[in-house]
Amino acid sequence: QVQLLESGGGLVQAGGSLRLSCVASGSVSSRDYMGWYRQAPEKQRELVATFTAGDRINYADSVKGRFTISKDSAKNTVYLQMNSLKPEDTAVYYCNYRVPSLSYFSRDYWGQGTQVTVSS
Repeated sequence: QVQLLESGGGLVQAGGSLRLSCVASGSVSSRDYMGWYRQAPEKQRELVATFTAGDRINYADSVKGRFTISKDSAKNTVYLQMNSLKPEDTAVYYCNYRVPSLSYFSRDYWGQGTQVTVSS
Protein backbone atom coordinates (compact mmCIF):
# COMPACT_ATOMS: atom_id res chain seq x y z
CA GLN A 1 0.00 0.00 0.00
CA VAL A 2 1.34 3.38 -1.05
CA GLN A 3 0.00 6.82 -0.27
CA LEU A 4 0.83 9.85 -2.39
CA LEU A 5 0.66 13.44 -1.21
CA GLU A 6 0.81 16.16 -3.84
CA SER A 7 1.37 19.88 -3.64
CA GLY A 8 2.26 22.83 -5.82
CA GLY A 9 -0.73 23.30 -8.09
CA GLY A 10 -2.29 26.66 -8.65
CA LEU A 11 -3.17 29.41 -11.05
CA VAL A 12 -0.51 30.94 -13.24
CA GLN A 13 -0.40 33.10 -16.33
CA ALA A 14 0.88 31.80 -19.63
CA GLY A 15 4.66 31.77 -19.64
CA GLY A 16 4.86 31.29 -15.92
CA SER A 17 6.19 28.42 -13.87
CA LEU A 18 5.01 25.99 -11.22
CA ARG A 19 6.72 23.22 -9.32
CA LEU A 20 4.75 20.17 -8.28
CA SER A 21 5.86 17.83 -5.52
CA CYS A 22 4.71 14.36 -4.58
CA VAL A 23 5.76 12.42 -1.51
CA ALA A 24 5.21 8.67 -1.40
CA SER A 25 4.77 6.78 1.84
CA GLY A 26 3.96 3.23 2.86
CA SER A 27 5.45 0.23 1.06
CA VAL A 28 7.87 2.31 -0.95
CA SER A 29 10.83 0.98 -2.92
CA SER A 30 13.35 3.06 -4.78
CA ARG A 31 13.16 0.50 -7.57
CA ASP A 32 9.54 1.32 -8.25
CA TYR A 33 8.64 4.05 -10.71
CA MET A 34 7.14 7.44 -10.09
CA GLY A 35 5.86 10.05 -12.47
CA TRP A 36 3.19 12.51 -13.44
CA TYR A 37 0.02 12.30 -15.49
CA ARG A 38 -2.64 14.86 -16.19
CA GLN A 39 -6.25 14.98 -17.20
CA ALA A 40 -7.86 17.95 -18.88
CA PRO A 41 -11.63 18.46 -18.68
CA GLU A 42 -13.52 15.80 -20.63
CA LYS A 43 -10.29 14.21 -21.81
CA GLN A 44 -8.46 11.01 -20.99
CA ARG A 45 -5.63 10.96 -18.52
CA GLU A 46 -2.29 11.23 -20.29
CA LEU A 47 1.34 10.73 -19.41
CA VAL A 48 3.32 13.88 -18.70
CA ALA A 49 6.66 12.58 -17.44
CA THR A 50 7.74 9.37 -15.76
CA PHE A 51 10.79 7.57 -14.55
CA THR A 52 11.14 4.07 -15.96
CA ALA A 53 13.64 1.23 -15.86
CA GLY A 54 17.21 2.33 -15.28
CA ASP A 55 16.03 5.80 -14.23
CA ARG A 56 15.29 6.66 -17.81
CA ILE A 57 12.71 9.38 -18.32
CA ASN A 58 9.77 9.54 -20.65
CA TYR A 59 8.26 12.93 -21.49
CA ALA A 60 5.17 13.66 -23.46
CA ASP A 61 6.09 15.39 -26.69
CA SER A 62 3.96 18.35 -25.71
CA VAL A 63 6.08 19.12 -22.64
CA LYS A 64 9.59 18.31 -23.85
CA GLY A 65 11.92 21.23 -23.29
CA ARG A 66 9.51 22.90 -20.87
CA PHE A 67 8.94 20.41 -18.05
CA THR A 68 11.56 18.62 -15.99
CA ILE A 69 10.94 15.65 -13.75
CA SER A 70 13.32 14.97 -10.90
CA LYS A 71 13.37 12.98 -7.70
CA ASP A 72 14.88 12.70 -4.27
CA SER A 73 14.88 8.97 -3.61
CA ALA A 74 15.95 9.38 0.00
CA LYS A 75 12.77 11.37 0.60
CA ASN A 76 10.57 9.26 -1.71
CA THR A 77 9.69 12.44 -3.52
CA VAL A 78 9.27 13.36 -7.17
CA TYR A 79 9.04 16.84 -8.59
CA LEU A 80 7.75 18.33 -11.77
CA GLN A 81 9.20 21.69 -12.70
CA MET A 82 6.90 23.28 -15.25
CA ASN A 83 8.20 26.27 -17.17
CA SER A 84 6.81 28.25 -20.08
CA LEU A 85 3.33 27.11 -19.18
CA LYS A 86 0.63 27.27 -21.82
CA PRO A 87 -3.16 27.35 -21.48
CA GLU A 88 -3.27 23.85 -22.94
CA ASP A 89 -1.33 22.64 -19.90
CA THR A 90 -4.41 23.31 -17.80
CA ALA A 91 -5.42 20.04 -16.18
CA VAL A 92 -5.55 18.10 -12.99
CA TYR A 93 -2.09 16.68 -12.45
CA TYR A 94 -1.80 13.29 -10.79
CA CYS A 95 1.21 11.76 -9.15
CA ASN A 96 1.68 8.14 -10.19
CA TYR A 97 3.49 5.37 -8.37
CA ARG A 98 4.00 2.14 -10.30
CA VAL A 99 5.05 -1.22 -8.93
CA PRO A 100 6.20 -3.25 -11.93
CA SER A 101 5.66 -6.99 -12.13
CA LEU A 102 6.76 -9.59 -14.64
CA SER A 103 4.21 -12.15 -13.46
CA TYR A 104 1.26 -9.82 -13.02
CA PHE A 105 0.09 -6.52 -14.41
CA SER A 106 1.85 -3.57 -12.88
CA ARG A 107 0.06 -1.98 -9.96
CA ASP A 108 -0.53 1.75 -10.00
CA TYR A 109 -1.16 4.11 -7.13
CA TRP A 110 -2.48 7.61 -7.68
CA GLY A 111 -2.51 10.83 -5.79
CA GLN A 112 -5.64 12.87 -5.33
CA GLY A 113 -4.59 15.28 -8.05
CA THR A 114 -3.68 18.93 -7.99
CA GLN A 115 -5.25 21.53 -10.24
CA VAL A 116 -3.01 23.50 -12.57
CA THR A 117 -4.70 26.35 -14.38
CA VAL A 118 -2.86 28.46 -16.93
CA SER A 119 -4.55 31.65 -18.04
CA SER A 120 -3.92 33.33 -21.37
